[in-house]
Amino acid sequence: MSSTDPVLSAQPVIAPGTVVVAETGSGRLSNYLLDGRHRLIADEPRAVGGDDEGPGPYELLLMSLGACTSMTLRLYAERKGWPLKRTIVRLRHSRIHADDCVGCEEKPVLLDHIERVIELQGELDETQRKRLMEIADRCPVHRTLTSEIRIETKEA
Repeated sequence: MSSTDPVLSAQPVIAPGTVVVAETGSGRLSNYLLDGRHRLIADEPRAVGGDDEGPGPYELLLMSLGACTSMTLRLYAERKGWPLKRTIVRLRHSRIHADDCVGCEEKPVLLDHIERVIELQGELDETQRKRLMEIADRCPVHRTLTSEIRIETKEA
Protein backbone atom coordinates (compact mmCIF):
# COMPACT_ATOMS: atom_id res chain seq x y z
CA MET A 1 0.00 0.00 0.00
CA SER A 2 1.70 3.08 -1.22
CA SER A 3 1.61 6.18 1.01
CA THR A 4 1.41 8.27 -2.19
CA ASP A 5 -1.94 6.68 -3.07
CA PRO A 6 -4.46 9.55 -2.69
CA VAL A 7 -7.08 7.23 -1.16
CA LEU A 8 -4.69 6.01 1.52
CA SER A 9 -3.25 9.44 2.26
CA ALA A 10 -6.83 10.71 2.77
CA GLN A 11 -7.56 7.97 5.29
CA PRO A 12 -7.08 10.12 8.43
CA VAL A 13 -9.81 12.56 7.33
CA ILE A 14 -12.47 9.87 6.98
CA ALA A 15 -15.34 10.91 9.23
CA PRO A 16 -16.35 8.50 12.02
CA GLY A 17 -19.05 6.13 10.80
CA THR A 18 -17.88 6.45 7.18
CA VAL A 19 -16.16 3.74 5.18
CA VAL A 20 -14.25 4.27 1.93
CA VAL A 21 -13.80 1.40 -0.51
CA ALA A 22 -11.36 1.92 -3.38
CA GLU A 23 -9.74 -0.39 -5.88
CA THR A 24 -6.13 -1.15 -4.97
CA GLY A 25 -4.94 -1.02 -8.55
CA SER A 26 -2.78 -4.07 -7.87
CA GLY A 27 -5.36 -6.73 -8.69
CA ARG A 28 -8.40 -7.08 -10.90
CA LEU A 29 -10.96 -7.14 -8.07
CA SER A 30 -9.01 -6.24 -4.92
CA ASN A 31 -10.19 -3.23 -2.91
CA TYR A 32 -8.99 -1.28 0.10
CA LEU A 33 -11.55 -0.99 2.89
CA LEU A 34 -10.81 2.09 4.98
CA ASP A 35 -12.55 3.49 8.05
CA GLY A 36 -10.07 6.13 9.14
CA ARG A 37 -8.37 3.80 11.63
CA HIS A 38 -7.96 0.49 9.80
CA ARG A 39 -6.97 -0.76 6.35
CA LEU A 40 -8.33 -4.07 5.14
CA ILE A 41 -8.34 -5.69 1.72
CA ALA A 42 -11.29 -7.40 0.08
CA ASP A 43 -11.01 -9.57 -2.99
CA GLU A 44 -12.56 -12.56 -4.68
CA PRO A 45 -11.10 -16.06 -4.98
CA ARG A 46 -9.05 -16.90 -8.05
CA ALA A 47 -11.82 -19.24 -9.23
CA VAL A 48 -14.06 -16.21 -9.91
CA GLY A 49 -11.42 -13.87 -11.29
CA GLY A 50 -9.85 -12.35 -8.19
CA ASP A 51 -6.38 -12.69 -6.69
CA ASP A 52 -7.63 -13.98 -3.30
CA GLU A 53 -5.84 -11.15 -1.43
CA GLY A 54 -8.62 -10.93 1.16
CA PRO A 55 -12.12 -12.07 2.05
CA GLY A 56 -14.89 -11.61 -0.47
CA PRO A 57 -17.94 -9.38 0.06
CA TYR A 58 -20.18 -12.16 1.43
CA GLU A 59 -17.41 -13.39 3.72
CA LEU A 60 -17.07 -9.85 5.06
CA LEU A 61 -20.83 -9.71 5.61
CA LEU A 62 -20.73 -12.99 7.54
CA MET A 63 -17.73 -11.79 9.53
CA SER A 64 -19.65 -8.65 10.49
CA LEU A 65 -22.63 -10.65 11.68
CA GLY A 66 -20.42 -13.11 13.55
CA ALA A 67 -18.37 -10.39 15.25
CA CYS A 68 -21.47 -8.45 16.25
CA THR A 69 -23.11 -11.61 17.61
CA SER A 70 -20.06 -12.54 19.66
CA MET A 71 -19.58 -9.00 21.03
CA THR A 72 -23.27 -8.69 21.92
CA LEU A 73 -23.20 -11.99 23.80
CA ARG A 74 -19.99 -11.03 25.62
CA LEU A 75 -21.41 -7.68 26.77
CA TYR A 76 -24.69 -9.27 27.91
CA ALA A 77 -22.97 -12.10 29.81
CA GLU A 78 -20.60 -9.64 31.53
CA ARG A 79 -23.49 -7.38 32.54
CA LYS A 80 -25.31 -10.39 34.04
CA GLY A 81 -22.14 -11.78 35.65
CA TRP A 82 -22.56 -15.08 33.79
CA PRO A 83 -19.57 -17.45 33.32
CA LEU A 84 -19.35 -17.23 29.52
CA LYS A 85 -15.74 -18.18 28.77
CA ARG A 86 -15.77 -17.95 24.99
CA THR A 87 -18.15 -17.62 22.06
CA ILE A 88 -17.49 -19.14 18.65
CA VAL A 89 -19.81 -18.23 15.77
CA ARG A 90 -19.76 -20.20 12.52
CA LEU A 91 -21.65 -18.80 9.54
CA ARG A 92 -22.47 -19.86 6.01
CA HIS A 93 -24.30 -17.98 3.25
CA SER A 94 -26.27 -19.71 0.51
CA ARG A 95 -29.11 -19.09 -1.90
CA ILE A 96 -32.15 -21.33 -1.45
CA HIS A 97 -35.36 -21.74 -3.44
CA ALA A 98 -38.34 -19.93 -1.97
CA ASP A 99 -40.99 -22.49 -1.15
CA ASP A 100 -43.80 -20.09 -0.35
CA CYS A 101 -43.92 -17.19 -2.75
CA VAL A 102 -46.38 -15.59 -5.10
CA GLY A 103 -45.43 -16.04 -8.74
CA CYS A 104 -42.84 -18.76 -8.22
CA GLU A 105 -44.46 -20.79 -10.99
CA GLU A 106 -43.42 -18.22 -13.59
CA LYS A 107 -39.92 -17.60 -12.33
CA PRO A 108 -37.90 -19.52 -9.72
CA VAL A 109 -37.11 -17.33 -6.72
CA LEU A 110 -33.96 -17.66 -4.64
CA LEU A 111 -33.67 -16.27 -1.14
CA ASP A 112 -30.50 -15.46 0.72
CA HIS A 113 -30.00 -17.83 3.64
CA ILE A 114 -27.49 -17.40 6.44
CA GLU A 115 -26.86 -20.30 8.76
CA ARG A 116 -25.41 -19.19 12.10
CA VAL A 117 -24.20 -21.77 14.62
CA ILE A 118 -23.22 -20.39 18.02
CA GLU A 119 -21.00 -22.30 20.43
CA LEU A 120 -21.17 -21.03 24.01
CA GLN A 121 -18.28 -22.19 26.18
CA GLY A 122 -18.42 -21.93 29.94
CA GLU A 123 -20.36 -23.28 32.91
CA LEU A 124 -23.69 -21.84 31.83
CA ASP A 125 -26.98 -23.37 32.91
CA GLU A 126 -29.75 -24.12 30.41
CA THR A 127 -31.66 -20.92 31.25
CA GLN A 128 -28.56 -18.79 30.62
CA ARG A 129 -27.83 -20.63 27.35
CA LYS A 130 -31.39 -20.17 26.14
CA ARG A 131 -31.32 -16.46 26.99
CA LEU A 132 -27.99 -15.92 25.23
CA MET A 133 -29.38 -17.55 22.09
CA GLU A 134 -32.32 -15.13 22.23
CA ILE A 135 -29.94 -12.19 22.72
CA ALA A 136 -27.94 -13.26 19.63
CA ASP A 137 -30.84 -12.14 17.45
CA ARG A 138 -30.68 -8.69 19.04
CA CYS A 139 -27.18 -7.81 17.86
CA PRO A 140 -27.28 -4.60 15.78
CA VAL A 141 -26.01 -6.22 12.57
CA HIS A 142 -28.62 -8.99 12.82
CA ARG A 143 -31.32 -6.37 13.28
CA THR A 144 -30.04 -4.44 10.27
CA LEU A 145 -29.94 -7.52 8.05
CA THR A 146 -33.47 -8.55 9.00
CA SER A 147 -35.00 -5.09 8.64
CA GLU A 148 -35.93 -3.19 5.51
CA ILE A 149 -32.80 -1.55 4.16
CA ARG A 150 -32.71 1.43 1.85
CA ILE A 151 -29.52 2.13 -0.04
CA GLU A 152 -29.26 5.56 -1.61
CA THR A 153 -26.72 5.74 -4.43
CA LYS A 154 -25.29 9.03 -5.70
CA GLU A 155 -22.51 9.91 -8.09
CA ALA A 156 -19.61 11.84 -6.58
